[in-house]
Amino acid sequence: MGLSNAELTYYDSNVLRLPTEKRKEYHAQVDRLITELSRTVRDQTEIKITKVVKAGSFAKYTILRKTAEDPVDVDVVFYISGKDVTHETLTSLSDTIYKLLIKIYPNKDVGDFEIQRKAATVVFVGSGLSVDIVPVVEDEARPGYGWQYDLEDGTRMETCPPGQIQFVRDRKTKDKDFRTLVRLAKKWRNRAELKPLKSFTIELIMAHILDTEGREGTIESRFRRFLLYIAQSGLQDMIVFPENSQPYGKFSDPVVILDPVSSGNNVTSRLSDSERKQIADAALEAWETANFASAENDNEVWKELFGPRFKVEG
Repeated sequence: MGLSNAELTYYDSNVLRLPTEKRKEYHAQVDRLITELSRTVRDQTEIKITKVVKAGSFAKYTILRKTAEDPVDVDVVFYISGKDVTHETLTSLSDTIYKLLIKIYPNKDVGDFEIQRKAATVVFVGSGLSVDIVPVVEDEARPGYGWQYDLEDGTRMETCPPGQIQFVRDRKTKDKDFRTLVRLAKKWRNRAELKPLKSFTIELIMAHILDTEGREGTIESRFRRFLLYIAQSGLQDMIVFPENSQPYGKFSDPVVILDPVSSGNNVTSRLSDSERKQIADAALEAWETANFASAENDNEVWKELFGPRFKVEG
């Protein structure tokens, strides 16, 4: 018989989805950080911040509530102007932000701050919230767009966080269960420890399936369709979206999924071929498990995919 939409909606609402009160708490914590960092940047540097945008899963409402295996993070994009896009590097921006963060939070251990490939990260031990400070050099000719740099190889890519948020919002308008499906997929990903499978990639694969196959079927059957798509395609089919304009970029990466806001950016460029195979194999195994759980109507089997906190009623 399988799981009904009501049962999976219950699981999503009561176990997976970030509660409203927690969302308010995180918003307040992030807002204080934005205020302090913006003021410090303005007073102590020549960097000009033109706009600040909360981005990532938090802004798209696809974030999971925090558990031991489900971290909570918020991307905060600082748009910066007055920088020469041909010479500016992430290193200088991130180093500056890193030093300013230490000044803002002098009582925090320096270990709470981490420089990543694209961002400086602040971890608030009390709430467990992780905030990525993402500096983007503003493209003054295109509102919302800017250049994001890679710390290790010095490459840059064009990005538009507001456009990515709108992309998910448009799919939610088209399909009221879209975010529920994304959260189910992210929970499976975390449970299966598939770290190379990023949240944005999950959102894009789910959007591709919605765009090409529609929203027919139950939430459960569509979750299984997501797993089957990964297993059958092996993530070897290039994915593009109606939002993408030609010319597309030319890529030789094992997995190619275009950023809907930038046709020259392959979102999955860092996935290796071995990681692609690992994800495809895990999806096939999960699809077989999900089919068995559905046929047997056995919630204990579903827990193999979603963990011991899986429940479909109070």
